Formats: sequence, C-alpha cells, structure tokens
Amino acid sequence: MQNKWSIKLGVAVTFWLFSLHLIPAHTVKSPTALSIKEGTGDHSKGEETQLENEDPEDLEVFRPTDKWQTLKPGHAVPAGSHVRLNLQTGHREVKMGEEEGLKYWSDGNGQGMMNMQGPSYTAEELKEALKKIKEGMDDPVDKKQEEDAVRAQFRPIEELKKDMEALDMLVETDVQVMRKLLNKFNNTNSTTDEKVTALLDLEYLVHQIDNAQNLVSMGGMQLVINALNGTDIRLQESAAFVLGSAVSSNPSVQVEAVEGGALQKLLTLLATQRPLAVKKKVLFAVASLLRHFPFAQSYFLKLGGVQMLGELFQTPGAEALRVRIITVLYDMIIEKELISQVGMDLIPDSSHQERLRQYAEVSLLPVLVEQGWCRLVPELLASPEHDWREKALRTLLAMMAQCHTQYKQNPSLTASLSELQKQYQELVLTEQDVGEQDGYFGEILALVDSMVVKMQQV
Repeated sequence: MQNKWSIKLGVAVTFWLFSLHLIPAHTVKSPTALSIKEGTGDHSKGEETQLENEDPEDLEVFRPTDKWQTLKPGHAVPAGSHVRLNLQTGHREVKMGEEEGLKYWSDGNGQGMMNMQGPSYTAEELKEALKKIKEGMDDPVDKKQEEDAVRAQFRPIEELKKDMEALDMLVETDVQVMRKLLNKFNNTNSTTDEKVTALLDLEYLVHQIDNAQNLVSMGGMQLVINALNGTDIRLQESAAFVLGSAVSSNPSVQVEAVEGGALQKLLTLLATQRPLAVKKKVLFAVASLLRHFPFAQSYFLKLGGVQMLGELFQTPGAEALRVRIITVLYDMIIEKELISQVGMDLIPDSSHQERLRQYAEVSLLPVLVEQGWCRLVPELLASPEHDWREKALRTLLAMMAQCHTQYKQNPSLTASLSELQKQYQELVLTEQDVGEQDGYFGEILALVDSMVVKMQQV
C-alpha cells in the first residue's frame, strides 16, 4: 500500500518542476525572486499578474537544503534551487539544485524548467519559458532528431514494394499444390523417393474435407487406389495412409473410394504377406472407410473381411495389430447399437430411416460368433497393457449377448477376470491415495466387475 501511495505522490509532485536562478543574496532580498502559482485556463492570468506585480523588496530569501521543504508565501529562493508544486498538499516546495542553465524537461508525467547557477534571467524571460511549457512546445531540434530516429527503424513503402516485385512471389492455393503433387506422383520419371514424398505431402492436405473432395474431382483418388496394387511396399504404405486420411469423416469420399475398388485392394493387402508397417496403415484405411458407413460394412462382410481379420489376429509376429483389429470390430458393433437407440420423443427423418435399414443389413455379431471371436478376444486380457485390456473388456461386453454361453465355458477367461479384479482393486486404492476418485483404473475395474456380474447371470 505504501508503494502505491508513493507512486501516486511521485506523479503528483513532479507535475510542475522548475528551478530559478537568482542573484545570490545573504542578507539582501533577491531582485529576481519568483513565486509560481498553479493554474489552467483563465487562472494563468493570475500567474502572469503575480510575476509582474511581485515586489522583490517584500520577499524574504529562503535557505534550501538537499531535502524538499515547504516554501512559505513571501519567500524568495536563491540561485540554483529546485522548486515544485505539491498537488497533494497545494504547497510549493524547494531544495538545492545541482545543474547549470535554464533547461526544459518532460518525463511523461509532467514538464518544467530548471535554472541552475547560470546567468540570471528576467521575469519576462521566465514568463516566456513558462508559456512554452504550458503550450506543450518541444525543442524543434529534439523533435527532428526523434523523427529521424523513428524513420531509421522502418523502410519506405515504395522500397518494400520493389523488393516484393523482385521476389515475384506467387501464393498457391491448395488445389494448385495438390495438382503439382499428383503430377509428381504420376510422373514416370519421378523416383520412388519423390513419389513417396508427394504422397506424404498430399496426406497432410486431404485431412481437410474440401481438399479430399478435390482429390476425387482431380482423379487423384483413383491414382492412390491403384498405387495399392503396386509392387513397392513404400508406395503401398503411403497410398493407404493418404486413402485413410481422405475418407475419414467424409461420406462422399467414402462412397467414391468403395466404388473405386479401395476395399477389395485393402483386404488383399491384409491377407497377403506384407511388412507390419504396411498393414498398420492398411488397417487405418479400412477402419476409416468402414466408420459410420453401413454400406461399406455390409460389403466388408461379403468380402470375408471378418475372416481376414481373424487370420491376421492369430498371425505370429502381428501381436501389435491385435488391439487395432478388435477396435475396428468394436466400433462396428457399437455404431449399430447407437443408431438403433432412438428416443420416444425423437421423430426420425427419412435419412435416419434409411440408415436404420442399411445397418439392419450388417449382421456382424453372428459372424463373429461363428468365426470364433468369443474365444479370440479374451486372449488380449493377458496383455500387460492397460489400454489393450480396456478395449478387450469393452468388446467382450459388446458381444455378451451372443457369447455368454462360451464365456461361461471358458475357464481361462474366468481366471483372468478374477486376477484382474484383484489387481485393479489395488490400483484404484493407489489412485485414491493421490486424490483421484474417478481415475482410469477405476474405469477398468468397473468393466471387469460388469463382466463378472454378467457372466454369473443365467
């Protein structure tokens, strides 16, 4: 609080600061003593009157020190003194000065003048100096120097225009960039590295819905799909990456991709010997193509997609793909359930009815039971990864209605759930000790408990 008061007081007292040079006097009154009166507007007239009418013989010389002291009416100040008006108290204050000459000053909070141990000035000269201060007049030389300093920091606009013209800058649109990338990719003279780079740059752009649709209209989608048939695994991987990004949450592009034969080619890559990196990108593209697209899901079942995923799930060395595979299956199951859960107060429109009809044609759960997924999914519970366990538990619960009997007949599943229940009970206590009442381990424990309860039901 004291610092705040000091700042306010400092601003106030520096509003009007000046110093006067008078002919030194010891016991004789100073003939050029000057007293100043604050005023604005018409009050300035009172100041001029005081300057002109003050009788020097009536003034008593005040002896200042190096500290500010209150100047009483009728006191004159000796040469070289500093005088200021304290706006808080309304009193004039004075202290000894140190510099020479009449000098104008301004610090942003106020302005004034100093007269320090130089030649004496007449009242008229001082009055003119005060008028300059009140009119806000600055030294024209200082002003010019300041303006020159500012100009030196910036370049003239005409000079900048010339530089821009010399650069011959051209701002390309996304469409123009995509066309160049497709030309580079489709050019027989381009190296494999150049084609891969073009595809990766293209993948960055097609995340935007408009760009993905432009890719279709340019014929680029078919070029990407055809690249899945190539012999270079790097091009296959990059093409699958572009395809997955382009169709993600983009229904019109999903339709074009399915009609262009993308799903068949992706499943072929999954069913044949390919590096793990390629199959990861292919699974990404398959998941993006099937998501919220019941027509593609139905076609996926007809092409034997579930069987292909089952074979990949059991392939030695492909364990890292297992959680991706069951995520694809889980998303398909949940989508159909959610679209069927229509509230009583909701009046479905024609498009909703059409989606219900399309999802009704996706009979995924019977296929999962038939192809042994009631036995395959529980294997993920043995994973040390919490994320894998969570996704496995969610998928097991989603298949509970069709797999209930097989779950109860699976002793390893019962043992795994019992072990997980104990483990996550301890982990939940650890979470609670650090203040997490609804932590991640608590969510997994709730899934385990739900599985145990449902399996005990008849």
